[in-house]
Amino acid sequence: MEEKTIQPKKRIFSGIQPTGVFTLGNYIGAVRNWGKLQEDYECIYCIVDLHAITVMQDPAILRANTMRAYALMLACGIDPQKSVAFVQSRNPAHAELSWVLSCSTMFGELNRMTQFKDKSARHADNINAGLFTYPVLMAADILAYNADLVPIGADQKQHLELARNVAIRFNQRFGETFVVPEPYMPETGARLMSLQDPTKKMSKSDENANGCVYILDDKDTILRKFRRAVTDSESEVCYREGKEGINNLMTIYSCVTGKTLDEITTEFAGKGYGDFKTAVGEAVADHLEPVQTAYARLMEDKAYLNACIDTGSEQAFRLTGKLMSKVYRRVGFIDRK
Repeated sequence: MEEKTIQPKKRIFSGIQPTGVFTLGNYIGAVRNWGKLQEDYECIYCIVDLHAITVMQDPAILRANTMRAYALMLACGIDPQKSVAFVQSRNPAHAELSWVLSCSTMFGELNRMTQFKDKSARHADNINAGLFTYPVLMAADILAYNADLVPIGADQKQHLELARNVAIRFNQRFGETFVVPEPYMPETGARLMSLQDPTKKMSKSDENANGCVYILDDKDTILRKFRRAVTDSESEVCYREGKEGINNLMTIYSCVTGKTLDEITTEFAGKGYGDFKTAVGEAVADHLEPVQTAYARLMEDKAYLNACIDTGSEQAFRLTGKLMSKVYRRVGFIDRK
């Protein structure tokens, strides 16, 4: 009887910034899907605290937010027994490789990055070099682990393309070193928009506090935000052009209930927007309740969290050791011992 060859799992890398509590958009569009990938892929997830300091941070708040973000990552379904879950700054390979890759990245490539222009406009008093070069650090995050796939949203396509270009350029100059990563577009991901301006992405930076839902918001807060959501002058719950507010609410409802847009239209036929907005708020609150419960439990056990961070960071460091030795040797540095 012929033995079956077991194919190695493809490797996925993804990271999220420790900028406070995840939004519902972060959760639905990315973090919720991470846990689902653990069975089929070799997953590496990290809290990218090095990226966070491109804008001014209070050190104590950054440390606290990093711990909270790590706990939230686990609460959202990341199992540290199945995935490598760590904090970026705990593995020096990220910063070391970023410098090497900076020397294979063209100034013009970075100058075209739209997020640099956006962030420079928002942080005009602190347009630092790190803000300009952080896409190289993002490339290092990915390439240090020879990731095959990177889950991305529409706003990150530019950054992944830069990582691919840098990897190809380095490989052509120094020999095959890096895996050239491919985008992974999760089927269940969705781009959620602001509840107050549905033409813009849901974001922590929304000037209107009612525009953004956080995954640790209590039920009353969630209901209030959805009841105040911007809609239109019509009354029909259906998905079509010109109904951005309703389209966004239908997308959110679909994500947390699993219902199709057609099923939602049928469910709310003859009902007003008030009933629909309340139903969406209720569904979101119910969907987030298990995450909030798990998060509260984890934050009560700091010893466990610190142990997971230590273990994950050690695993990450070991994973990058061989590659970093190869990179250093290829560019001409004296061999590491």
